[in-house]
Amino acid sequence: MQNNCIYLDNNATTKVDPEVIEVMLPYLTDYYGNPSSMHTFGGQVGKAVRTAREQLAAILGADESEIVYTSCGTEGDNAAIRAALLAQPEKRHIVTTQVEHPAVLNVCKQLETQGYSVTYLSVNHQGQLDLDELEASLTGNTALVTIMYANNETGTIFPIEQIGLRVKEYGAIFHVDAVQAVGKIPLNMKTSTVDMLTLSGHKLHGPKGIGALYIRRGVRFRPFMIGGHQERGRRAGTENVPGIIALGKAAELELLHLEEATTRERRLRDRLEQTLLATIPDCVVNGDLTQRLPNTTNIGFKYIEGEAILLSLNKYGICASSGSACTSGSLEPSHVLRAMGLPYTTLHGSIRFSLCRYTTVAEIEQVIEVMPGIVERLRALSPFKNDDAGWLQEQSLVISH
Repeated sequence: MQNNCIYLDNNATTKVDPEVIEVMLPYLTDYYGNPSSMHTFGGQVGKAVRTAREQLAAILGADESEIVYTSCGTEGDNAAIRAALLAQPEKRHIVTTQVEHPAVLNVCKQLETQGYSVTYLSVNHQGQLDLDELEASLTGNTALVTIMYANNETGTIFPIEQIGLRVKEYGAIFHVDAVQAVGKIPLNMKTSTVDMLTLSGHKLHGPKGIGALYIRRGVRFRPFMIGGHQERGRRAGTENVPGIIALGKAAELELLHLEEATTRERRLRDRLEQTLLATIPDCVVNGDLTQRLPNTTNIGFKYIEGEAILLSLNKYGICASSGSACTSGSLEPSHVLRAMGLPYTTLHGSIRFSLCRYTTVAEIEQVIEVMPGIVERLRALSPFKNDDAGWLQEQSLVISH
């Protein structure tokens, strides 16, 4: 099944592009020198790292000197948040949202135990922010505003540039977790209000274990990793050369395919979404229907459990998700969908389908073919179909036990 699966969980991780593997492999075998070495053998590796840095900078519309390599998105988020606070020790206030990735939310929760105050902005039923609430939360004591570019569960895109303009009025540092956005929507840091931006290689057809943090030139930055001189003193540790080479190539390919791939993914996503809504009763799309990633749909199927849907899909070799991969395994429904105020009848049966440029028409048609039967069968097993009160009573009993 592994080789023949229909993979629609690309917001969790992506297949590594064969071209990425091809350029990466020599740096695991023949070109194993340390890029910081002064001899020619290491120097040729250092040159390749510089080229990869330029490739990555290009997809961000940034300068290569503004790129700092990390091990993943989580490290990038941690580094950005802590650096912003260290650079402004006199300020003790942070603004974020209720729907952030755990790599941001859990850091903020920990910082609250260390005396920082954190404002968690709410979202509406479409998962969008209220910019007036944001502005009301900002003060002269605000050190950092950290808000994701696009939500990993619903695909909802936040108005980052409008947010940034408000943040600048209060002199706070603006960090954006763009792990889900890079490679899916155009970015240009040269004209952006963003100070720091996080990305991760395995979300854009690169390997796991490599990411990057964009730091705008002139932004004060205190390193999270202390040691050697690597990354201009901003992130110590011997460079992950194969990962860096791979991320550079992945970024180059994503930029090359960006317009074509996003148009195609949006068309396939819409085909899947609209057909399921038309053929399956009592289901709804979660999130903003216009301001969202082109590859993502999150659909709530009322009166059934998302876990049961995923297990049924798995029997057909179809991979999807009920939310963030970093929170799967929890019995609690998605914190993102809860923050949106969705009813429990929808919360528990919500499934995320996330596509990529490898997704085919035939794969989408296969999901369309099997989903109505899966939902019908699972609902037939539930005594509470079309009975909101009964469903809610059942869920309260489950939670209480």
